[in-house]
Amino acid sequence: MANILMVVSAADSLTMKDGSEHPTGYWAEELVVSHQTLTEAGNTVHIATPGGRKPTVDQVSLAAESAGGDERAQGFKDYIAKIDGELAHPLVLADVDVASYDAVVMPGGHGPMADLYKDADLGRILVAANKDGKIIAPFCHGPAGLLSATDDDGAFAFKGRRLTVFTNEEELGGGTGENTPWLVEDALKEKGAVVENGAAWSSNVVRDGNLITGQNPQSSEDVAKEVLTALS
Repeated sequence: MANILMVVSAADSLTMKDGSEHPTGYWAEELVVSHQTLTEAGNTVHIATPGGRKPTVDQVSLAAESAGGDERAQGFKDYIAKIDGELAHPLVLADVDVASYDAVVMPGGHGPMADLYKDADLGRILVAANKDGKIIAPFCHGPAGLLSATDDDGAFAFKGRRLTVFTNEEELGGGTGENTPWLVEDALKEKGAVVENGAAWSSNVVRDGNLITGQNPQSSEDVAKEVLTALS
C-alpha cells in the first residue's frame, strides 16, 4: 500500500479585494471524501500544513445546503471528529521529506489562496515530487498550491501541463463572487498551464501523466479514485 501526503491549508481567512477578511479554511467534503477513499483502500495518509498548524474547516462547507443535505453534513462532521487527532497534530510542511511518499494530494477550500500558493516548502515538495514522477493530485482550489512550484531557474514547474481547477464561472457565480481577490484559473493560465474545464458544479478530472486534478468539490471522490488507479 502507498504512503500519501495530504497537504492542507492552515489559513483561516482570505483577504478579499475590498480588504475585508473572509473566514475560510479547507472544504469539508474535499478533505473528508478524499481522505476516507484513500485510507479505506488501505493506504496511509499523513496530513501536513504550513507550520504544523491545525487546519480550520470552512464552516460554510458544514452547512446542509453546501454539503448536500443534513445527513451528508453530519457525516462530514463525524469524520472530521474521528480524525481530529491527526488534524490537531499535522506534520510540519517544512520538515517533510517527499522521498517517503508515493503521492501528494491537495484538497481545497479558499485556504490555499491565502497560504499554499506562495509556500516555498510546498514548492520544494512539488518540484521534487514532479521530477521523480510521483503522483500530484490537487483539486478544486487545491491547484492554487501548484503556483508555489518553480524550478531552479524560476520557471513554473507545471508550465504546459493539462489540468483543471475551480473555474472562474464557479468562483464568480457560486464562490466568493466579484470580491474574490484573484482567480486561480486565470493565475494558472498566466503561468502557462493548459486549463481544461468541464461543466460547472459537475465532476471533472484531468490526468496528465503524474498530475491528476479535479475541478470542484463534486470531483473529490473521482480524484481520489484516479489516484488509487495511478498507484495500483
